[in-house]
Amino acid sequence: MREIETKYRVADPDALLAALREAGVTLGDPVLQDDQVYAPVGWEPGMSRVGRTFCRLRTQDGLHVFTAKTPAANPMEHTEHETAVADRGQMHAAVVRMGYVPSLRIVKERRVGALRDTLVCVDRVEGLGTFLELEVVVDDDRDGPAVQAESDRWARGLGVELEHTTDTYDILVRAAGST
Repeated sequence: MREIETKYRVADPDALLAALREAGVTLGDPVLQDDQVYAPVGWEPGMSRVGRTFCRLRTQDGLHVFTAKTPAANPMEHTEHETAVADRGQMHAAVVRMGYVPSLRIVKERRVGALRDTLVCVDRVEGLGTFLELEVVVDDDRDGPAVQAESDRWARGLGVELEHTTDTYDILVRAAGST
């Protein structure tokens, strides 16, 4: 499976929520996601991510999920493998043993809805603010940048102020910490 994302920093979260309701998107209740991100040994911020596998260990509602992502054409399009794990501490130890380096922790409150084949996420990320993330999961050879362009047209049609970003949350969190 490939996940193709398009992400925006949101200037006015209340305006976004109203626009999503008007567009027919019903968001679920907020859930807290606690993510530990892992980078491959030798990778440093600023290096290309394309073709390198990164990992995430997420806890949400007491459940732990391990994810491996390998960026394709850009960091917002990647193949993804994901599974539930019973013990976060043991999985963390296994990932480190496999040679991955814990890079940073990202905590966010997420609300999720759907519109056709698009997962619509409104994230409030600690230390960063609010973001709109559109995710399309495909199992075919659709062109990632074309899917991202279609998602962008839809997001722009909401009529709210959005700042498009191609950075993942870990890059944004790292940049916010250095300012």
